[in-house]
Amino acid sequence: MTQLDGVTDLHSHLVPGVDDGARTVEESLEGISRMVEAGVGRIVTTPHFDASLCRDEKRLDTRLAELDEGFEILRAAVLEAHPELELGRGQEVLLDDPFPDLSDPRLRLAGTRFVLVEWPRLSIPPSTPDVVERIRGQGWIPIIAHPERYRDILKDFGVVAAWRRAGACLQMNHGSLVGRYGRGPQAAAMRLLEGGWVDLLSSDFHGRPHLSIFLDEVREWLVSRGHDEVFEILTQVNPGRVLADELPEPVPSITIDRGLWSRLTGFLRPRPA
Repeated sequence: MTQLDGVTDLHSHLVPGVDDGARTVEESLEGISRMVEAGVGRIVTTPHFDASLCRDEKRLDTRLAELDEGFEILRAAVLEAHPELELGRGQEVLLDDPFPDLSDPRLRLAGTRFVLVEWPRLSIPPSTPDVVERIRGQGWIPIIAHPERYRDILKDFGVVAAWRRAGACLQMNHGSLVGRYGRGPQAAAMRLLEGGWVDLLSSDFHGRPHLSIFLDEVREWLVSRGHDEVFEILTQVNPGRVLADELPEPVPSITIDRGLWSRLTGFLRPRPA
């Protein structure tokens, strides 16, 4: 997986029947067809995985066997329906254990050093930079999924800088930038882009017919504002570098229209009694 043709998506839930994503292989293929139509050329799909399973060999083996089987079913179906698509596997690792063993290559993105991680319940536990440092100390590079969606992230953006200093990369969801999760995550997404802190854009697509990918919308949002280069780095260059086991390139910061910023963040300020 080294070519840079088309968009590369490193966060989705398309393995059928293993988490809250696609329920059947038919749903998986329907979603993948929409992704391909939107310009996605490579997918590393990332089922949910609890880091605490690594402490119990039997439960770990059972879960990984379930994921192995599901991925092989998906791979065979994709090979027939979309032979041009490059499909890889990883996990979205829930850090419910702050001392995870990530040595199994199936836990990382396409077997690279990079691992997609998230904190439990969309809240930020104490000492998360220490967890990032421990993961880096083991030789792995954590990519924190959708940081813009964590509760109260706008009230303490210093933790984002701390994650980056500790060696984490950041992956933002397409939908966050265009309001899919509400104005708070949208405002946080814009602030992350203003700071040049986002390394990757991905869909976090859960493979259901009623859900959107938001790739066209985020492409339009960035390109219409003159940020073609930023879109290319976030969706093609840096995901390609991750799959080549190389650190992402720096992403230029962008300037957000102050009127739009005020409308998005005004609801966060206390209103007069």
